[in-house]
Amino acid sequence: MGKKGDRGAKEKVAGVILEEEGKNAAKRTDQHGEEEYQCTGILEQDFNELCSRAGLTKIPKVTVRLQSTSNLFPPEESNTLTEKEVPASLTQIQNKYAYFRPCIQTELEHDDPKSVREIFLRGWKIEEKMLGVFSKCLPTLANLQAVHLWKVGLTDLSLFSLIAILPNCPTLKTLTLEGNPLAEGSFYRLIGEESTLAHVSLRNNNIGDADAKLIGQALSTLKSSNKSLVSLTLSFNHISDLGAGYIAEGLRLNRSLLCLSLAHNQIGDQGALKLAEVLGPFALTHTEVVERRRLLLEKESQERSRSPLRHADAKSSERPSSLVSNTTIDKLQASKQSRSASKKKEPSKKEEKGQASAAGGGGVGGGPGFVPAKKEDAKQAKKMVSTPEQKVVRGKGAKSGAKEKRSLPLELEVMEPTEIMNPLLEQAEHRDGKVFLPGNRVLINLNLTWNQITEQGLKAFLAAMESQQQASKATAGVKWQMGLLRLSLGKNRFPAESKTFARLQELMLPRDPTYRQLPKAPDEELAVPS
Repeated sequence: MGKKGDRGAKEKVAGVILEEEGKNAAKRTDQHGEEEYQCTGILEQDFNELCSRAGLTKIPKVTVRLQSTSNLFPPEESNTLTEKEVPASLTQIQNKYAYFRPCIQTELEHDDPKSVREIFLRGWKIEEKMLGVFSKCLPTLANLQAVHLWKVGLTDLSLFSLIAILPNCPTLKTLTLEGNPLAEGSFYRLIGEESTLAHVSLRNNNIGDADAKLIGQALSTLKSSNKSLVSLTLSFNHISDLGAGYIAEGLRLNRSLLCLSLAHNQIGDQGALKLAEVLGPFALTHTEVVERRRLLLEKESQERSRSPLRHADAKSSERPSSLVSNTTIDKLQASKQSRSASKKKEPSKKEEKGQASAAGGGGVGGGPGFVPAKKEDAKQAKKMVSTPEQKVVRGKGAKSGAKEKRSLPLELEVMEPTEIMNPLLEQAEHRDGKVFLPGNRVLINLNLTWNQITEQGLKAFLAAMESQQQASKATAGVKWQMGLLRLSLGKNRFPAESKTFARLQELMLPRDPTYRQLPKAPDEELAVPS
C-alpha cells in the first residue's frame, strides 16, 4: 500500500510539474510584456523559441535525419569524392563528434517542414523543462507518428510527464523507449487501458519479473484489457520463467496484441510452457468461470429486457399503427422461436381489432385488407424487420422513428461489449468438469530467440501449434483468428538436429508470410493440410 501511495503522489506531482513547465514560457514572457507564443507547427522554429523563453541556454539542434551517403550520391559523384581523401576524412571526423552532441533528428513526410513524421532523441538527458517545451510543440505536429528515445535519462517522475503529453498527440502511435531503466518500473503505464499507442518498444531497460508482472496486468485482467496495442518489444531484458508466466497471464484475455518479442531474456521451459498454454485451448480458473457466468447472465437479461420494452411501447400507443408495431416485434422474435408461434399470434391480434383481411395475413407489410392510413407504418415496419442489426438511425420520422431510436441503441449496447470486448464470452468447450476457451489466436508473431528453452519447451509449442492448425480448419474465414504465423525459437538450448524443432518448422514455415521456399524441386514443397 505504501508503494502504491507513493506512486500516486508522484503522478500528481509530475502532472503539476508538467503543467507548470508548460506554462513557464508564458509566465516569463508576461513579465516582459510579451504575448504567449503560439506554435506554428514547424518544429525547429517552435522548439528554439520555446527553449529560449523557458530559459534554456544550451538548445539542441533540430536536424533532418539523413540516409546513408551511398544513397545520397550517384555513382559518378561518389568516385569524385574518393579522390579528395583529406576533406572526406575531415567530414567523417566532424560527423563522428557531431553524432554525440545533443540534437533532435526528424524524418519528414514530405519536403514541407510541417510534415514531421518521426522524432529521434539519442544519448542526452531530457530534463523537466525540456518536457515542458515538448508538451507545447509536439501536439502541433499534425503528422507525428513515432517518437524514439534512446538513453535519454528518463526517471519514473519524468515518464509520468511524458505520458501526460501522449493524449494531446492523436496521430502518435509508436513510442520507442530503449536504454532507460527505471527504478520503479513504471513502463506498464504506457500500455494501460486508456492508452492509444499501437507500437511500444522497451528494449534494454533492465525489466525484470516484477516489472513483467505489471506489464502483464496492463495487457489484460479480469475487468480490463488494452485494446490498442499491436506490437510490444521486451527483448534484451532480464525476464525469467516467472516473468514469462506473468506475460502469459496478460495474453489470456487480450485480443489486440499481434506481435510480441521476448528475445534475449532468461526464459526457460517453465516460461515456454506458460506461453504455449495460452496459445492452445486452456481451462478457465474458478474466478474466470464466475466472471463468465456473470457476463452470460447479464447478456441474457439484456436480451430478455429488450423485447418487453418494445411490447410496452406498442401497447402504450393508441394509434392504429400499434397493430403493425406488434406484428413487427413478433417478426423479430420469430427468428428465435418457431414459425408456428408467429402464425398463431397474428390472427389473434387481428380479431381483437376487428379487421377482416381478404388476402392471407401472414406478411407485415400490409395486405389488401389493411386501412390505407397504415401504409407508412407498414413500410417502416418492413425496414425494421429487414435490417434489425442496423446501427445508424437514418432519420427522425414523425410516427415510427421514435420506436427505432428506442430499439436500436438497446441492441448496440448488447452487441458491442459481448462480441468485441469480452473474450470470456467466446464459445467454450466443457469437458472433465472444466470450461476451456479456444486460446489466444490473435497473436501472430512470437519471438523467443536467445533464451534458455530446451526440448521440453519445444514439445509444448508443438502441441499448441498442432491444436491451432486443427482449429484453423473450423474458422478459416475469420481473419482475426488465424493463430501464430511466425514463431522464432532459434539460439536456444536444444540440439540443432532436434526432431521436435524440425516438425515445428514444417508446421510454421508454410504459414510464415515472409518465408519463401527455393524455386527448385517444387514437388518436394511442404503441403499444408487442407
